[in-house]
Amino acid sequence: MTTTALSSLTGAPRSRCPRPTRRRGLLAGTVATVLAGGLLTTMAAPAGAAPALRDAAAPALVTDPVREVDPLVGTSNAGNTFPGAVRPYGMLSWSPQTTTGTQAKNPAPGGYRYDATRIRGFSLTHLSGVGCSGAAGDIPVMPHVGEVTGSPSADTGDATYASDFSHAQEKATAGRYQVALDSGATADLTATTRTGTGRFGFPADKTASMLFRTSNSESGSTDAHVKVDAAHRTVTGSVEAGNFCGPQSENNRHQLYTLHFTAHFDTSFAATGTWHDSDLSPGGTETSGGTGYDKNGNPQPGKGSGAYVTFGKDVRQVQMKVGISYVSAAGAEANLRKENPASASFDDTASEAAAQWRTELRKVGIGGGSEAQRRTFYTALYHSMLEPTVANDVDGRYAGADGRAHRLAKGQSAQYGTFSGWDQYRAQVQLMAWLSPKAASDYAQSLYAYAGQRGGEWDRWLLQQGKTSVMSGDPSAVALAGMYAFGARDYDVHGAVDSLVRAATVPTANDSSDAGCQVECVGQRPSLDFYLTHGYVPSDDCHCWGGAAETLEDAAADYGLSELTGALGKRDQQADFLRRSGAWSKVFDPDATPEAGWMRDRNRDGSWAGDSFDPGTGDGFVEGSSARYTWMVYSDVAGLAQAMGGKDKAVQRLDSFFRTSDGAFDFSAKDDTRYDPTNEPDINSPYLYNYLGRPARTQETVRAELDQLWTDTPGGIPGNDDAGTMSAWYVFSALGVYPQVPARADLVLTSPLFPRAEVHGGLGRTLRIEAPGAGASAPYIQGVRVDGAASDRTWMPGSTVLRGGTLRFSLGATPGKDWGTAPQDAPPSFPAGG
Repeated sequence: MTTTALSSLTGAPRSRCPRPTRRRGLLAGTVATVLAGGLLTTMAAPAGAAPALRDAAAPALVTDPVREVDPLVGTSNAGNTFPGAVRPYGMLSWSPQTTTGTQAKNPAPGGYRYDATRIRGFSLTHLSGVGCSGAAGDIPVMPHVGEVTGSPSADTGDATYASDFSHAQEKATAGRYQVALDSGATADLTATTRTGTGRFGFPADKTASMLFRTSNSESGSTDAHVKVDAAHRTVTGSVEAGNFCGPQSENNRHQLYTLHFTAHFDTSFAATGTWHDSDLSPGGTETSGGTGYDKNGNPQPGKGSGAYVTFGKDVRQVQMKVGISYVSAAGAEANLRKENPASASFDDTASEAAAQWRTELRKVGIGGGSEAQRRTFYTALYHSMLEPTVANDVDGRYAGADGRAHRLAKGQSAQYGTFSGWDQYRAQVQLMAWLSPKAASDYAQSLYAYAGQRGGEWDRWLLQQGKTSVMSGDPSAVALAGMYAFGARDYDVHGAVDSLVRAATVPTANDSSDAGCQVECVGQRPSLDFYLTHGYVPSDDCHCWGGAAETLEDAAADYGLSELTGALGKRDQQADFLRRSGAWSKVFDPDATPEAGWMRDRNRDGSWAGDSFDPGTGDGFVEGSSARYTWMVYSDVAGLAQAMGGKDKAVQRLDSFFRTSDGAFDFSAKDDTRYDPTNEPDINSPYLYNYLGRPARTQETVRAELDQLWTDTPGGIPGNDDAGTMSAWYVFSALGVYPQVPARADLVLTSPLFPRAEVHGGLGRTLRIEAPGAGASAPYIQGVRVDGAASDRTWMPGSTVLRGGTLRFSLGATPGKDWGTAPQDAPPSFPAGG
């Protein structure tokens, strides 16, 4: 496609204002809100009650949510999303790799940063919103204008085999990506689940080539192979990649997976060539070699291999169909034949991609709100559906954690790879299970299968099927509990729960190993032997990233196991894990400061770690501080408040956590003693006011965060999206409901952003949310009705999620007087004593 043609499609570019890039730094809120005393009126849901009547003037639901999605949102401000072509949970995601002039480093994980306006290739796989130094970005393919005169691997500054571009000549939609490069080349990409179709345009009277940088995955490669078959107009190969968070630890500086690809062209090759490191071989058709890693865990500049194909000078456009597989070259070919045969046109594939996205996004309908709010909402919903990714081929085979090929379990529709567990367990998997319980069931079965292939060890951060051990805690337990609660039960639940229980009760050698520490400690339950006897993970010799954080994560996991074993009727185990979920109290020091108690690292002998203590300390914690982790007690908020000296004191502490002394919200994350809206450990905390009889302050805080931090611009996600976790937080919060206890389907309430919403759960039940007059002038709940019956509760039981119903809010400009303020109105807590 020519530059002029693309410009006519994109129209005038929307004004975008990228914000600074670090994950944990955000713009501070500046609008002060007067704190209110009394509060709301809420909900109790009698079975069989008549649904509430809808207002005659209720806004229509969005008819085509695909039009509301902007994949460029989150590509700045360290959101780390990617704008390329992908299907829901797609194995293949075809998206640009941008560069700032250093071949061996990426401007941002995800491969694309909005202010890096130079592209060095279009890779076939991506992770969305992750941190560290990135991963995936496999097999960058680049349309090159001009002769290939030197090795692209030797072009370490991306000066020759890359091209500038302008956002005015770029268009990203759900399932399709288009761009016109300054070199004169164009790229128009679309995708199926495992394959892609690309149309590449070239200017007249100039040499046109396609480069295959097979070794240049985002985090480098241990090996790569490529072969050109001119007779059949194909390029095939593979890359061995991994190295996730390699610069942070030596533990992952090795292969974690192999990706195979096959590319079929509709145009004959006039010439071919290959390269290895700095050596170019014109006429070559086959080569091998990876980038390797330097002493700091980065890909080695100037190293690697690839191939190119050149077309005749009269060629203006070529089409390439590509298939991928994590199993074999034959699997990639079979995936391509099945999903994207030669008879499938580009336009049909693009239309089908949009149609599939339309079906998924229509699972949540919204009506009303501003154009920007609707775009922000549906883009967040879109981002929540990018991870995990399909891992099996069309024949049902997938690459296992043991390095062997396996087949889907009986009744399983798909195997999924990649599990950003530390992030996803707090919101993303719950939304996935609510909307797509079969996919979530298959995800749970996938994690169970991978664990079985590793001798029963569940990993907290899978890269495809590869164990990385990144982050902390045992997130699989609480993730599976949350998915089960939201309706994902179509898998071997008994087998998975038995495996998780064993991992939580039988210490392993890895649990007592320091390998990979701090960032990638290899144990599923670090220091489990000590935890079982003393009830916490110690600061000294903890075999973990941080003892206090590990204890809090284990407490959350144990509560998840209590829920799962209880659901299966295993009452003794349920009671035991509920008792263990009180481990948070072992790392809460009530005398940490003269003013208040805080979570704190604790030594093996029972003494508190460190000679002195400040709540802003990160010692003992993971990507956070004591002040932020102190609120990470999901299942027993009432117990935490009691430990703090009562509800009133807990409210005062929350107020100072979110606001400055003059009452203004501080969402900057610059003060380690205050709220960090860009990271997971404390994203539940705005909802804790509901437990303390002050629900209007939840409404104020959540609304301020939605309004001030989330937008429809490239910088519109406040920090890493973390495999859709933060976007899932936004979707829940904009609807006015949130799973504060991640192991349960109970939903804590806040004021909805939209006057009307419908959530079509995957079990065939719909939750209708009505909030007449919702908007900036009515952020406070005055009352709630559930299926027509008035309720004063500030939460909904999980049964409402499973059966559906109608939730109707009355909203106003000032806090409700009494709604939700009585002790019996608070969401339930589940103390360790039962």
